[in-house]
This record gives sequence, C-alpha cells and structure tokens, in this order.
Amino acid sequence: MQSSNPLQQTIEALAKEKGIEPDVVIQAMEEAVLTASRKYYKSTEDLRAKFNPENGQIELFAVKTIVDDVTNPATEISLTEAKDIYGADAEVEVGYQIEFPKRTDVLGRIAAQTAKQVIFQKVREAEREIIFAEYNTRVGEVMNGIVKRFEQGDIIVEVGRVEAILPRKEQSRAESYTQGDRLRAVIKSVGKSAKGPQIVLSRTDPALLIKLFEQEVPEIYDGTVMIRGAVREAGDRAKVAVYSRERDVDPVGACVGMKGTRVQAIIRELRGEKIDIVEWSDDPVSFVMNALSPAKVQRVTIINDQERVMEVVVEDKQLSLAIGKKGQNVRLAAKLTGWRIDIKSEEEKRKEVEAQLGAFEVSADDEEDGSSVQTGRDEPGSGLDDGAVQATDDGTVQTTDDGTVQTTDDDAVQTTDDAAVASTDDSAVATADDTVRVTDDIESR
Repeated sequence: MQSSNPLQQTIEALAKEKGIEPDVVIQAMEEAVLTASRKYYKSTEDLRAKFNPENGQIELFAVKTIVDDVTNPATEISLTEAKDIYGADAEVEVGYQIEFPKRTDVLGRIAAQTAKQVIFQKVREAEREIIFAEYNTRVGEVMNGIVKRFEQGDIIVEVGRVEAILPRKEQSRAESYTQGDRLRAVIKSVGKSAKGPQIVLSRTDPALLIKLFEQEVPEIYDGTVMIRGAVREAGDRAKVAVYSRERDVDPVGACVGMKGTRVQAIIRELRGEKIDIVEWSDDPVSFVMNALSPAKVQRVTIINDQERVMEVVVEDKQLSLAIGKKGQNVRLAAKLTGWRIDIKSEEEKRKEVEAQLGAFEVSADDEEDGSSVQTGRDEPGSGLDDGAVQATDDGTVQTTDDGTVQTTDDDAVQTTDDAAVASTDDSAVATADDTVRVTDDIESR
C-alpha cells in the first residue's frame, strides 16, 4: 500500500526514478539534516538524525551516555539525572544512552541548502555504484542508443535510463550523426568518475566488428566458426581472421553469406568500411599469405623467427595491391598476424640478388689479386731470408735453397744471387755486373 505521507511519496518516486532503494534516499536525507544541524548548533554534542515513517519527518536527537562521573556534560549524563528524568523505577543503568530531541525548524535557509546538496550527492553516488555494478560486467557488448547532445566533439548517447559518452577519438571519421539518431556501439569501459557519464562507448574498437559478425553469422554465434583476430582502421578497412572447427564448413564463405548478404549488412552498419575476411592458419607462412589478400603472393621467406620478420615477394603488378593505399593493406596484415612483413616485387628481388652476386665476385677477385707476395733473400724489405715467392693464376713457383726462384709461364724469369735477370719475349733484357744488353728473341740463360 502506497504511503499517504508526502515526504514518503517523494522518497519513493526519487528512488524509482534513479533506480535505487528508498533506504538509500532516507539515509541521504538523515545525513543531510545531521550535517546542517552541526553547522547550526556548533556544539560538541553527539547528534543523530532519524526518519520517522509515521509522521514523515526527520527527527534530530542529542545522544548522551549514562556514566557514574560526568566529565563531558555535552555527551554524558549521571545515573541520578537519568532517574530524575525517567523516574526512580526506570530500568536505566550505566552505559545506557538517552536521546534528547532537538529542534530542526530553526536550521534556516543556508542549512536547508546544505542538506539539499548532501542529498543530491548521496543519491548520485548511489546511482553511480548501481550503474558500475550493472555495466562493468558488460564491457565488450554492443549497445543501442540515441544521440542526445554534443559536447566539444564528444557525443552523449542515451542508453536505456543512463547516459553514455562516445568520445571523439572513438568515432569513425566516415560517420556523422545528428541529434535523435540511433547508433550501435560497443562498451569500451565503465568508470567511477565523479563527473560526466561513466560508460564509454566506441565505434572504432575491433570488438564492435567481432560482435557484429556474431549477430549476423549463426555459425560464429554457435561456435562452429571462430574469429581468431580482427584489426581495423575505422572508416577505411578491416581484416578478420576466421577458423572453422568443422572440416565441412568453409569459414570465409559462412561469414560472407549468400551473395555477400551477411558481410554487406556489417559493411552498411560501419558506413561502407571495407572488410577482408581471411582464413586463419597455425602455419605463419600460410597465414601471412592469406592476410595479404586480395594480393597474390609468390613466395614467403622467414628472415628472423625470433624477431618475427618475414620477406614476401609478389609479382610486379601485384606490388601496389599488396602494399595498399598508404601501406594500409600490409599494415593491417602485420597487425593481424603479429609478424613484421617486408614486401618486395620480383624485379626488386632479382636486382638485389644480382647485386649480391656482383659484390661476391668482386670480393673473390680482390682476394686473388691480393694473394701475391714477393720476398728475396738478403734484399731490403724482404720478409723471408731464403728465397722468393710469387703466386699467380698462370704461373708455377719454384724455390731453391740457394735463393733462386724460377717461375715458368709464357714468360720465364730466373733470379740468382748476383742479381742477374734474363727474360724471353719479343725483346729480352739481360743485366750482369752493371752491363746491359738488349737482344731480340734471345733465349734466357
């Protein structure tokens, strides 16, 4: 039965509107009156406020404890004084508490304003606790709401009986809203902040994409097809990796639907955002090849397994498609797979291999040219005492004990201790005892 007391009716209406218990409102009013009374009386008395449901009034009392010896008259009373008040036959003992009524009609306007603020604060705190308890377990769910107003780029959304906020950074750049529009967003977080809405929504989180697929694709909802990963650049492109628990069920086809009906519904909800659905694989090479869809990959090489680096080679005409607009396709593929992907065309790879081979050949020639070492016995700068050594591609080296080195080739050279040199060629030069002879076609001695 509804109470006829006006204050009681107000309490019940407020509790119903805010979704809180009436006891919370009553407790807030008692504390408000108590706060205002302490400001008015400015005493050290132990004041307490109680709501009387019979008359619908908040009553104020000063509580005193019965003691043998009174040390603080504001909070204590002797046993004799207590019996004088209640009578000699009253069952009062030391330690009992006696309540003395205090007037509340003298509090005044300022005290009433203070009480009002305390009531509002307590009701808001209770309301926030209820909202947090209700929605904290629903993070990641999709909520339907109505755009209520705009605040510095943020959108305030009415979700049921509470307000939520869709921050500017959580809005897709391809979307725009007006007051009264309906929208669907995922709950990103729920806080206990004292100011502003507690529920933070998002239209850019990949969780929204996953939840939309769960709503549109029955195979995902019942667990036959699993979403193993999803990445987005909101408003432009998204990639979803799916996996089928049953061999007979095509995960990509199940998500696309007949003539693309299922995925088209999600694209419309996301205002035209392109969605690539790829098949997940536990083989990283196959997964990366699938993730780079719609580009066709020629081959994939794992460069560093620990740092998760891959090199991908595609046809020349597929390079721009594999990289995507401003690197979007390869960037999303890298986020989806968790690998750092280095994409090269066949022409770039061929030039790189040729450059490496050319550098290797030059290095080999330098090693062969630098392998010649000449030494002479008892000659300045000679590294060896006995003999001379010369190494070439076309020659044979011979070293004798007396320091003579003989090299046979198309040209023959003999070196002796007396520094005599003779060579055979079209022209020959002989040197001995400071004498120089030049002869043509003379065989070296």
